[in-house]
Amino acid sequence: DWMNRAVRWLAEEAGIRQFLDIGTGIPTSPNLHEIAQSVAPESRVVYVDNDPIVLTLSQGLLSSTPEGRTTYIEADFQRPEAVLESDEFRKTLDLGEPVALTVIAIVHFVLDEDDAVGIVRRLLEPLPAGSYLAMTIGTAEFAPEEVGRVAREYAARDMPMRLRTIDEAHEFFEGLELVAPGIVQVHKWHPDGTGEQGIRDEDIAMYGAVARKP
Repeated sequence: DWMNRAVRWLAEEAGIRQFLDIGTGIPTSPNLHEIAQSVAPESRVVYVDNDPIVLTLSQGLLSSTPEGRTTYIEADFQRPEAVLESDEFRKTLDLGEPVALTVIAIVHFVLDEDDAVGIVRRLLEPLPAGSYLAMTIGTAEFAPEEVGRVAREYAARDMPMRLRTIDEAHEFFEGLELVAPGIVQVHKWHPDGTGEQGIRDEDIAMYGAVARKP
């Protein structure tokens, strides 16, 4: 999937050894740290989520290699300071070295009044030059009727969604250097031939991109 390809690119091509994963969700395999540590066993990963169920299931997130480290912070990413000022963050990541901030499948649940772009910028701000932002952004541009129906179903369950256009997606990356091919649907970002066959654009309601902080 996109997370797998993006993290592998960050570890292999960009040489990133530290990751801050926002909105981790229920652990699945391979987890982000398993991908990163398969490339570089010394990789360090901080997972962040505000769902206590994720914390309960997080033992799978904490099975680090001996050379590396993984930890979990229960915090709401809409309060970046709660993440950045936590002891676990400070103990695990060295802000003298680049960090990859991964924000995957979450900003479509952040409404305009909560300023998703501002939240991401505040998380990026303390990270040093040479750090990266890797994120996905929900969109209805390729299948407006179907995605709109799904969004209405979520709204009916008190989970309103904020889907974004390509121009709005670019706002997250202002001041950063986009890695080719830029902001594209996730199945078009560095495809590896393992799962993209037969996928139509209208099947994918998510942009993905990776960008470097200069």
